[in-house]
Amino acid sequence: MRILITGSKGQLGSQLLKLAGPQHELFGYDLDMDITQPEQIKAEFLKVKPQVVIHCAAYTDVDGCEENIELAYQINTRGTENLAREAKKYGADFLFISSDYVFDGIKKTPYLETDKPNPLSVYGDSKYRAEQLVQQITSQHYIVRTTGVYSIYGKNFVDTVIKAARCSSNLSMVDDQICTPTFSLDLARCIYSLIDSRLYGLYHATNSGQCSWYQFTLQIFDIMKIEVDLNPVKSSKLSRKAKRPAYSVLENANLEKNQICFMRPWQEALEDFLSNHYQAKS
Repeated sequence: MRILITGSKGQLGSQLLKLAGPQHELFGYDLDMDITQPEQIKAEFLKVKPQVVIHCAAYTDVDGCEENIELAYQINTRGTENLAREAKKYGADFLFISSDYVFDGIKKTPYLETDKPNPLSVYGDSKYRAEQLVQQITSQHYIVRTTGVYSIYGKNFVDTVIKAARCSSNLSMVDDQICTPTFSLDLARCIYSLIDSRLYGLYHATNSGQCSWYQFTLQIFDIMKIEVDLNPVKSSKLSRKAKRPAYSVLENANLEKNQICFMRPWQEALEDFLSNHYQAKS
């Protein structure tokens, strides 16, 4: 299949390019296609004539979105709308990467695809509005919500805390925000399985289990044998412009019900990442 990938230099986009099998012909776009400009999209789609579009590109600076509201909606919402409309013209399947931030975090059990979103931030709202537009524009869609993605490509949480630990013997990390860290390799495998299934719809896709960012960081340091004094702090103590959901664990209910993909525990994925992938990066 001819697959067009936006955000191809990001964590997930880079992983998708690396993982693709010989049955796929991939066309990666990053800043070389402005998704807020329909004419640019039209010109590139005419060259590629995609059968599948995987839309990873986004304005992901959650606090930055609060300061640049118009830009956030322009990229995350209208950019997604532009791509979905063009994909429909070609009869292409459209896969949109969304976020756990569409939820408010009030729930105490993992969020299902059937739970009603209630975003707390501009970023979350811009992604939720994009979801709604995709659903309206094309029936050939996959909306994939995920959370806490880390990768050997690009800037990510794991790399950041390891580098910080090498510069300081005393660090702090929030312990009251619960999610599921997700290895980009597992997510990319899941996405290709989803595309092959042709079972359109809304999906949650994360590694299984849950932890706080404090617990996740402890696990990283334990695997890497890094000795650091790590102090738990409350998110209210941090100066952040955007509100984050306190609990945003996603249950992969639709993936498992349709037997498309079963994601391994986050601890196992992290061990694999640090032992077999991250070392090569370092």
